[in-house]
Amino acid sequence: MEILGLSLAMVVLFVGFGLLIGVLFGFFGMGGSFLVTPALLVMGYPTRVAVGSGLAFVFGTSVIATLKHRDMGQVDYKLGVLMIAGTTAGIEAGKEIVLHLETLGLAGSIISVTYVVLLGGIGAFVTYEALRGGDGGEGIDHDAAEGDVDADDIPDIAKKIQSYRIPPMISLRGGVSVSLWMILGVAFVTGLLSGFLGVGGGFIRMPALFYLIGVPVPIAVGTDLFEIVFSGGLGSFLYALDGGVDLSIVLPLLAGSAFGARVGSAATSIVDEDEIKVYFGLMLLGGALAVAVREIGNVYGIDALNTVSLVLILGSALLVSGAVVYSSITALREERQSSSPA
Repeated sequence: MEILGLSLAMVVLFVGFGLLIGVLFGFFGMGGSFLVTPALLVMGYPTRVAVGSGLAFVFGTSVIATLKHRDMGQVDYKLGVLMIAGTTAGIEAGKEIVLHLETLGLAGSIISVTYVVLLGGIGAFVTYEALRGGDGGEGIDHDAAEGDVDADDIPDIAKKIQSYRIPPMISLRGGVSVSLWMILGVAFVTGLLSGFLGVGGGFIRMPALFYLIGVPVPIAVGTDLFEIVFSGGLGSFLYALDGGVDLSIVLPLLAGSAFGARVGSAATSIVDEDEIKVYFGLMLLGGALAVAVREIGNVYGIDALNTVSLVLILGSALLVSGAVVYSSITALREERQSSSPA
């Protein structure tokens, strides 16, 4: 039996994968195509299709998750618009690099190596920060989305960057003031990565908004998702013009993520993000390992390593999605117990 040109088993796989990623995407403002794109590459899809379909999936999922964060007041529209301005130029530059590398036959290998370096580096950093208790960001309250953030909650790196008063300065939600040029710089770099890697850029942008700019985590997540609506939409449109979007892949993924994104977004208001940072860091490391294993398999002609790579990707998503859901259920249970009469 075939649906959308795919076997029933593949449709079920994509729907389930979309559900897991939707939870991650809604909770972290990231976790979408940086898992989807390498998974599609492992499955043997062409680089252009893997990247373009990943961006199309990100666009659909980010719309769902952003609406939920908007309802909770966790979107800074001023910051989002500035990020969009810088990201737009970056996406086009990244796309042109991919198309050029494809003509040279180097796109797949270079994108894979970049994935390993970025995912591994950021994963190691996030895991290290989580295990050591964070860099001035421990115990950030999700309620900070409604008012000024405590100075003690701002990472030391962000405090240093905010101390450089290069005009014009922009006031952001949470009482944060930062140079316009820093915002545009972060936006361009993440946009470049979006177009080059086929990712929403969230796995770099959300940590950058918090660790570099000092935006409270709930606002960083919601604003990141708002920006991804536009970067993902633009990126998928540009790739679609070149035949790089396969709807038979995107639609089943979106069907699964529609529910998962709502669950993940709701979880940001009841779960302390410090409880889950270590799992997110490990997920990034798992993604980096998966891509590295696949590349080794390609170089030495070991087909079994492609299967191992896919299992690592799916396992990483399952691990962290499960941790988010478990933490949400635990937090709700504790809240009910504390509010119930003795």
